[in-house]
Amino acid sequence: MRVNETDLMAIRHLIACERQHRVASPKDLSEFLSISSAATAKLLSRLSASGHIRREVNPDDGRAQRLFASQSSHEEMRQALAGTHDQLMQVALELTADQQLAVVRFLDAMSAIAVMPSAEKLPNGTVTS
Repeated sequence: MRVNETDLMAIRHLIACERQHRVASPKDLSEFLSISSAATAKLLSRLSASGHIRREVNPDDGRAQRLFASQSSHEEMRQALAGTHDQLMQVALELTADQQLAVVRFLDAMSAIAVMPSAEKLPNGTVTS
């Protein structure tokens, strides 16, 4: 795609927003990328000039911008990730049923810890502080 890492993260975020039927704004993108509004303005100018995104005026207020990944960005992202997705799927398909269960349990436990308030019980009965 010939873009830097921040640009790629921005494009991926816009695509994810579109898949979730959400409209991204420059402020949303600034917060997601943890960059200043000035850096976001430069990023948007660069991505717009290269044809990776399109900006539209929000019809509700006539001032705010709505951001979308271009169709070519969608296609380039699909092509860039297709091989990786195939490889990941192959690894998953090669797991035995017992291995799959172990992976699911591991990921469920990790997810529970990541979203739990600090003083809740862990699945094994211990309490965090």
